[in-house]
Amino acid sequence: MNNMQIKSLEEYHEKYALSVSNPEGFWEEIANEFQWMKKWDKVLEWNFTEPDIKWFKGAKLNITENMLDRHLEKRGNKLALIWEPNDPKQRFVRYTYRELYEQVCVFSNALKAQGVKKGDRVCIYMPMIPELSIAVMACARIGAIHSVVFAGFSANALADRIEDAQAKLIITSDGLNRGPKQIPVKRVVDEALEKVECVEKVIVFDCLGWLPHMEEGRDIWWSDAIAGHEKKCVPEEMDAEDPLFILYTSGSTGKPKGVVHTCGGYMVYTAYSFQNVYQYEESDVFWCTADIGWITGHSYIVYGPLLCGATTVMFEGVPTYPDAGRFWQVIDKYGVNQFLTAPTAIRALMACGDDHVLSYSLDSLKIIGTVGEPINEEAWKWYHLHVGKGRCPVVDNWWQTETGGIMISGIGNISPQKPTFAGYPLPGIQPVLLNQEGKEIEGADQEGYLCIKFPWPSILRTTYGDHERCRVTYFSHYDGYYFTGDGAKRDENGMYRIIGRIDDVINVSGHRFGTAEIENAINTNKLVIESAVVGYPHPVKGQSIYAFVVCEHEVPVEEQEFARAEILESVVSEIGKIAVPEKIQFVTGLPKTRSGKIMRRILRKIAEGDMTSIGDTSTLLDPLVVDEIVEKAL
Repeated sequence: MNNMQIKSLEEYHEKYALSVSNPEGFWEEIANEFQWMKKWDKVLEWNFTEPDIKWFKGAKLNITENMLDRHLEKRGNKLALIWEPNDPKQRFVRYTYRELYEQVCVFSNALKAQGVKKGDRVCIYMPMIPELSIAVMACARIGAIHSVVFAGFSANALADRIEDAQAKLIITSDGLNRGPKQIPVKRVVDEALEKVECVEKVIVFDCLGWLPHMEEGRDIWWSDAIAGHEKKCVPEEMDAEDPLFILYTSGSTGKPKGVVHTCGGYMVYTAYSFQNVYQYEESDVFWCTADIGWITGHSYIVYGPLLCGATTVMFEGVPTYPDAGRFWQVIDKYGVNQFLTAPTAIRALMACGDDHVLSYSLDSLKIIGTVGEPINEEAWKWYHLHVGKGRCPVVDNWWQTETGGIMISGIGNISPQKPTFAGYPLPGIQPVLLNQEGKEIEGADQEGYLCIKFPWPSILRTTYGDHERCRVTYFSHYDGYYFTGDGAKRDENGMYRIIGRIDDVINVSGHRFGTAEIENAINTNKLVIESAVVGYPHPVKGQSIYAFVVCEHEVPVEEQEFARAEILESVVSEIGKIAVPEKIQFVTGLPKTRSGKIMRRILRKIAEGDMTSIGDTSTLLDPLVVDEIVEKAL
């Protein structure tokens, strides 16, 4: 895949210009790097009105043939997947490309034997074990549409997703390891299945040696399901526009949206973005710490790396177990060259002190990445200095579940870096800043609504079973544009900084501030580990700013006024007096989803004093945090 890798900043600008002037020719050349059962009749057909987007129209392929089969001749004995368990004392597992191919074929045949066929939906609710990756690829190989649900969601949340997709089969495990805890996964599935009727079979992997309830005629152990099946399975011929998977993301209505990605375009873009952002070389080891329950895990643990013939690391555990040196220990253990994690994890590890990271050499690292939310400057500098040792570029990835792959980012060590700025758009991505009236904002040092004006291959095609919701959510705000929902700034060099969700932009006396911008200012204060700010109604200013602040140590009541003054001083210093929070509440934690996203909707209700409509908090990482915040609200 090195033929599609950008080697210099000059080449980036050349490729970018070509991708804008001749997008179809640009993507056709990249698509030719892959193995197709039949080539396309037309590269692209699209409109953003319905929306109706088709890439590589008429082409036939199977994505797993490109991930596995085509590597067998040259890379059959190369490591494809390294699995690192939750407990460092437990043995790790490694699969070569040939071994992974055989495992996927065996499980593909097992799924077919259970009656799964092309177009059926399969829900996967599993821990971060190799069998999760194998299940994902087996579905893709036989043309079943996989819907991976993070194995931390409640039974109600799981039931909603099973029902919406009308899943025919579920793949799960008896339980899972997460740090010092063991969680009964199968029990959650059983509870969810009391609420739905579409599921015919449940395949259960024996992860912990437990003996969960197994319903006769419905539930089958993984080991029994695969028994006697061949190590070869002919890949199903798929149309480029056939759905590959559904991935649910939260929506403003509370009902999750099933984002649909398709086989051809998703394949081309995830491989291209992986190869370039991480400048992958043949002998490198790549590690993304995300869970496969999220899009980052789909694109940059499974699909992107394996399409490029890479060695990808999959981690079962958490960053602080058995201690806060776990990430760094794994990097040294496997000689990881490219490392991708979330700002939430970085800030949590910062709070544990520098000794944990200074105990490891980390000299194998070449590129370190961050994904999931804008990274504040303090965390960026700590990451760059202590993890990257001042020599590894930090690639700050901006993208979404809906985009399928990285859209704006640093490109390895090729492009310039600027803390808090994601960077340049990848070739083929045409971002614009719009004002409230939908007019494009030209020039440098500008701020506006971030939209994309031309399709890229891995753009979502629909929301499962509700195309109108896709149109309204992403394409109805501004005619002719994909609406990201984010605000952004563009500097004098054309680099983009994401300043937060549009509904997280606070308007104080006519001045617009992104939540990320104010949080970045607060987080520069030495007392602060993490913060979240929201707007709440103010009779004069329109909105005032309410800050929820997590400090390194609990601030005694008698010291809180002094600490507030210090934090306000940091905001004044970073932005100006107009951006200072009216209220600062010290909290021990923030309400977060299990992927680390701060639920500002909940904080906004608390700031407004509307404690009656906070809504369901059961799917949060720690629901008790909300009770504490409500009790001490200002």
